[in-house]
Amino acid sequence: MGYFITFEGIEGCGKTTQIRLLAERLKAAGRHVTLTREPGGCAIADQIRSILLDAGNRAMLPHAELLLYAAARAQHVGEVVKPALDGGNVVLCDRFTDATIAYQSSGRGIDRGTVDTLNSLACGGVRPDLTVLIDCDPAQGLERARRRIEASSGPREERFELEALAFHQRVRDGYLALAAGEPHRFLIVDGSGSVERIAAAITPQVSSRLEELHHAVR
Repeated sequence: MGYFITFEGIEGCGKTTQIRLLAERLKAAGRHVTLTREPGGCAIADQIRSILLDAGNRAMLPHAELLLYAAARAQHVGEVVKPALDGGNVVLCDRFTDATIAYQSSGRGIDRGTVDTLNSLACGGVRPDLTVLIDCDPAQGLERARRRIEASSGPREERFELEALAFHQRVRDGYLALAAGEPHRFLIVDGSGSVERIAAAITPQVSSRLEELHHAVR
């Protein structure tokens, strides 16, 4: 039986660093791990990612953005996530459906019912077992994200980083509302601390959940 863990948070919260650290620790403990991300995770979805995150596409309409995310997710779930879960792997995904609710509904103002319908269509019943929400102040997160972009030699994936601070505050509020509505699924971690401190808050909780699963299926 597979186990699906997603990492969420605003730009610059540190989730990408933390999901990689967790993957390394789980592999060292003998777990079979699939590490992936959204948008992207497979060749077709990665091509859609390049459109979604390109700052040159700032004229993209909110509903066009939403539909592209749904298309990328449908391909990613069918090609990567579901097969890995069916194979018994722990799947770690950097962003998933909660990001679409936080960014496109809370952030952009698209009707939540529309977002939920597309998420359901794209996922085919796949839902996270655990979601790690790394929470941080939007101004702090944006500053971190901009430093990362400036230091990167790859494509400048900064379309969302160029949004106003108020947009990122709405996204953060959307995430916190989701976590309040599903407290058992969400693990909220303070993202203002050091990389080591954040990892120390995540790893024991994840290990405990996986042990519970192991005992439940024995």
